[in-house]
Amino acid sequence: MANISDSLWNDEIGAEDYHDAKAAYHAAIFEQYKMCVEMADRVSARRNLANTFFLTLHTGLLAFLGSWLSQEGHREAPLVLALAVLLVLLGMCVTWWFTVRSYHQLNRGKFEVIGALEERLPARTFVAAEWRALREGRDWRIYLPLNRVERWIPLLFAGTYVLGFVATAL
Repeated sequence: MANISDSLWNDEIGAEDYHDAKAAYHAAIFEQYKMCVEMADRVSARRNLANTFFLTLHTGLLAFLGSWLSQEGHREAPLVLALAVLLVLLGMCVTWWFTVRSYHQLNRGKFEVIGALEERLPARTFVAAEWRALREGRDWRIYLPLNRVERWIPLLFAGTYVLGFVATAL
């Protein structure tokens, strides 16, 4: 706990900084801080919605393809058609992967701003202390950052599509 306490409290800011003009200044910083944390939370919610969209889309397409290929007349689909479908599906996986990457980059920037704002507050709860408590995501047993997991999902779908194409082409 001592490590968290060391990173939590900002020794540069004390009670004397909350009088007169300094109080108004710190109140303005705190309002901006709250807005930035809220915006970071909204980006995370949008990222989750994007992942849900892509997961639902790919799951539905897999179900449709499985049903369609199980029908008697569709098993012998031309190789060109199967290759075209594969390329579209892989394109969707690439789009998903870049979307996940983009949201991660956006949040990283927001957390840098939040961390800088915390330098002006008496406590640095969100970025400094919490991130240290989570060992900065270095030990997966303590905390496994979601972006490390979610980057693999589009790749797993892409691998499944390639394996399915190879299996149907043989």
